[in-house]
Amino acid sequence: MSHFMSARHFLKHLTCTHPPTATISRRLTGSPPSAISSLPILFHHHKVSYQWLPHIPINIHAAAANAKFSTASSSSPSLQDKSLASPPPYLSVLIHCPKDSADVLAEALLCFGATSVSIDQDDVCQRRDEICISSIFSEGEDINVGISHAADSIGLKEIPRYEVKVNEENWMKRAQESFCPVEVTKDLWVVPKWSAPRPPDDKATNIILDPGLAFGTGEHATTKLCLLLLRGCVKGGEYILDYGTGTGILAIAALKFGAAFAVGVDIDSDAIASASENAALNNIEPDKMQLLLIASDASSSFKADSKSGVVEGERTCEIQTVTGQYKYDAVIANMLLNPLLDLADQIVSCAKPGAVIGLSGILSEQVQYIIRRYSPFLEGIEVSHMDEWACVSGKKK
Repeated sequence: MSHFMSARHFLKHLTCTHPPTATISRRLTGSPPSAISSLPILFHHHKVSYQWLPHIPINIHAAAANAKFSTASSSSPSLQDKSLASPPPYLSVLIHCPKDSADVLAEALLCFGATSVSIDQDDVCQRRDEICISSIFSEGEDINVGISHAADSIGLKEIPRYEVKVNEENWMKRAQESFCPVEVTKDLWVVPKWSAPRPPDDKATNIILDPGLAFGTGEHATTKLCLLLLRGCVKGGEYILDYGTGTGILAIAALKFGAAFAVGVDIDSDAIASASENAALNNIEPDKMQLLLIASDASSSFKADSKSGVVEGERTCEIQTVTGQYKYDAVIANMLLNPLLDLADQIVSCAKPGAVIGLSGILSEQVQYIIRRYSPFLEGIEVSHMDEWACVSGKKK
């Protein structure tokens, strides 16, 4: 049985930056690189839940605020209470739609106001050709407008029927309680902070996470592939760049494997705050990890909540300036197909000659596009697979 998830828990960056003009495509059909890659779909028995992969927008122009993380202990109230505090009431919306449009409509709903969607194949609808999508909207959202835009974006001729009810249940708490320890490999675990006192293997490398509102809990195959790549390439003393850091899991892992310094960049302030807290949970020394918020056109500055440990401030500069302050021994980018293609020059420019570059967030069938784009920059290209996902890696020429 699938669980409800905050869309921003998994959604770091919407592919559709401007929802009214967004285009939705089916990722499972192998969209060509010229089309917008949409969501991977996770199947849980008879339910389907949608999970967003990290994505850095193509139009990155500015960066803001060097982020320093707090060294508060895991018992700090700011770490315990923030993520499990009761959120505002939300609207639970049951949408009836044609069966052949359910997966694409669910994707579109996340672009037009829904914070969570799940499809239950066993739900009984009034018509046999219909299926029900359970979705969650914030109480202030205009449900009709959101569903209308979502339906229109995928070409539905009519707005689907839907039912709305107000629910004050703490859906974020439910989502977090469903996050269990994840074994990446024999001696590597990703452990939620509420399981940290009793990890499954206290002799293994345990990465402690409070997922908060950012992507990267170690459950998804692409995160595991990136962790395994880092485990193999970090020998000690390296400088690592985590391009699209989310929860900070890859940067934190690199440091635990022996890297000397790690930088995580993201455009989402929730992700930076989450990575900051997770660094503290893992007792990462402040001078070994730097977090940078990269502002998009829509948000050119950043002021963080002081409770998160992120320094308040404003500063703008080009992405090349932010990531160019070091030349890295390894650059890991776990995104989507299109941003990996469009940001290739920027990603590669951050690495020193001979550095390992890892590229994930792609389906196995999309590997050919990544290899074609990065072949001029990389040598010794290798591909690792897990389920239907892949990670392409190589060394900078």
